[in-house]
Amino acid sequence: MLGKTRREEVRALLEDYVGRIGRYAETEVIALRDAGPATLRKLKIDPGATVVLLDAAGKQHTSQQFARWLGDLRDRGTRELIFLCGDAEGFPDEIRAKAKQKISLSAFTMPHEFARVVLAEQIYRAFAILAGHPYPK
Repeated sequence: MLGKTRREEVRALLEDYVGRIGRYAETEVIALRDAGPATLRKLKIDPGATVVLLDAAGKQHTSQQFARWLGDLRDRGTRELIFLCGDAEGFPDEIRAKAKQKISLSAFTMPHEFARVVLAEQIYRAFAILAGHPYPK
């Protein structure tokens, strides 16, 4: 993620969903201060990782479609899945080029801090769907 999640209540929601995701997969959240060259050099992306950029022009999924997509990645042996969630300005072209896929969370415009929570909730929901957990109903 670019930038910190400043609002305490939003940060609490994000941490809650990240904790829930941890029941299904090892999860790490990295917040970069800015998109400057020095900061971006710290972002180590394994060449074998699947990189997904949150982008308004990306593909939209229903929760069921997103779960199937995540399950397909898992079943094909994807070991590392990286979601890039930018700030209000998005990501520089250098990082955008590393993304193998682009997804959109909604046709609505939302604050980037909310987008982080929506992404985390949808990842948790996808794992719950795949596990047959009653949460998504």
